[in-house]
Amino acid sequence: MKIVLFDIDGTILWSDGAGRRAMQRALTTAFGSSGSPHYRYDGKTDMQIVRDLMRLEGHEDAVIDARMNVLLDDYVSGLHEELETRSTQVHRFDGVLELLDALEARPDRTLGLLTGNIEVGARAKLRAAGIDPSRFTVCAFGSDHEVRGELPAIAQRRAKEQLGLQVGGDALVIIGDTPADIDCTRAIGARAIAVATGRYSVEELARHDPVAVFPDLCDTAAVMRAIDAA
Repeated sequence: MKIVLFDIDGTILWSDGAGRRAMQRALTTAFGSSGSPHYRYDGKTDMQIVRDLMRLEGHEDAVIDARMNVLLDDYVSGLHEELETRSTQVHRFDGVLELLDALEARPDRTLGLLTGNIEVGARAKLRAAGIDPSRFTVCAFGSDHEVRGELPAIAQRRAKEQLGLQVGGDALVIIGDTPADIDCTRAIGARAIAVATGRYSVEELARHDPVAVFPDLCDTAAVMRAIDAA
């Protein structure tokens, strides 16, 4: 059995900036500022984004912690509004549905998510892209831990709880579009497959030594072979 864990933003879909706009509004409401416009959200957990940006604005961790839950609730409300706006064009990447179908057809493969999105936000984005969140059995979200590097171990534990299987770290294959998706695998020996549908090129991702890198997920057979070999 292999557990195939997908990142969401930049890997499965592109939400047309909906998440960033919702986060900026929530930050402004909670702290009076949305932080640096140059800060990159990709590869981060939602809670890390809040903490990084507000630390740069001079806020102490105790203040950030005290406002975090209310801010995330506000973010989720804003995200739903953004995703329901006609001007927001959520784009599901080519090849994603075909790959999900191929994996589901294999009894020795289980679909999952490993994403920096908090759970409610992750499910909202998937539904907006026409993907049923219930397809993903084993999941680790940004609401489970602020540090992305902790999420693979959480997914590994949930695989045991939900599937009744003792799976080693090397049974987890994480598919993502950023160096953070690759680097987070190392603590438990999980495998990483990178896809250059986000802001990083094939060459940039390859420098972080994933087991395979693809320009996109359109070649279902090739991606399946890479998962088998991972």
